[in-house]
Amino acid sequence: MRPLWNRGPRRPDEMPFLDHLDELRTRIIRSLIALVIGVSIAFWLANKIDILGILVAPIEPLLGDGKLKYLSPTDPFFITMKLAFYGGLLLSAPILIYQLWSFVSPALLPRERRAIIPSFYLGLLLFCAGVVFAYRVALPMTLSFTMNFQSERLEQSITIDAYLDIVLRLLLAFGVVFEVPVVMMILAAVGVVDAKQLAAKRRYAVALSAVVAAMLTPGDVIVITVGLMAPLILLYELGIVLARVVDRRREKARLAELAELEQV
Repeated sequence: MRPLWNRGPRRPDEMPFLDHLDELRTRIIRSLIALVIGVSIAFWLANKIDILGILVAPIEPLLGDGKLKYLSPTDPFFITMKLAFYGGLLLSAPILIYQLWSFVSPALLPRERRAIIPSFYLGLLLFCAGVVFAYRVALPMTLSFTMNFQSERLEQSITIDAYLDIVLRLLLAFGVVFEVPVVMMILAAVGVVDAKQLAAKRRYAVALSAVVAAMLTPGDVIVITVGLMAPLILLYELGIVLARVVDRRREKARLAELAELEQV
């Protein structure tokens, strides 16, 4: 299978460069409209559902009888807007992904499109799994570890804005990191890598997993290993398995094409 950068001469049905720019502008405008609508719906939901209470729940056992603080009279409003933006991004994600796929898919071969489309469903599942893992495991573990330092000499005065920055960044980071198998499968589908190459780079993946784990989950060796490094290694192994599936399908299709040529 030829990689994306070696497609050969331009096909008759390919659009000129200016038409591509016009289509890109249209896709961006539609994406922005979807994002605005999603943020509006999320803002309404934030005032109807206690989303903030769900996000604050992991730190509440560590606060004692206190509450998270805010420093400015406008902070409650802007906190709600921040929740609305992230919620709107989540609600509009299917449309944003569809617009991106509609722009990119004409450059792919039919076989590659058939291989990549299922990755969207798997990617959504893995992203949700990463967010749940961060909320249930990594976030409580990180908060418990960091807030126990110097607790006998320091008094808590945690602001809601600082806390939400940590929570949202951690949830998003874990969601993105859990997409590793999907990225590996897509790269294998377009011919950039194959399963043998990925397996040969396993030791580098383990080292990179340790670095990423140390950056995302501050703590001792046990916290890092249990919190993120082990799941990252498992995700990499899952990516190798998916790449092997893609390689087998590619080889099967190649043998079928050769059989058809021999019959001719």
